[in-house]
Amino acid sequence: MFEKFKEILVEELSVNADDIKLEAELVNDLGINSLELADLVLLCEERFDVAIDDDDIQKFTTVGDVVAYMTEKTGN
Repeated sequence: MFEKFKEILVEELSVNADDIKLEAELVNDLGINSLELADLVLLCEERFDVAIDDDDIQKFTTVGDVVAYMTEKTGN
């Protein structure tokens, strides 16, 4: 799941692959703004065929948070 999510960050949001670590914060470390976060949520919903609740988005602070959430939702 980490590699799949990393691929989205690199290909769709032009994040430097070397900066993407589980503990990296989406906003502070990777420079993702609120519009990009919304795009990221949509991309994850499409790629992983899941629905992400708006309340859950607030919990996405680090890459690890998103990976854990997607792993739980998809069972992978």
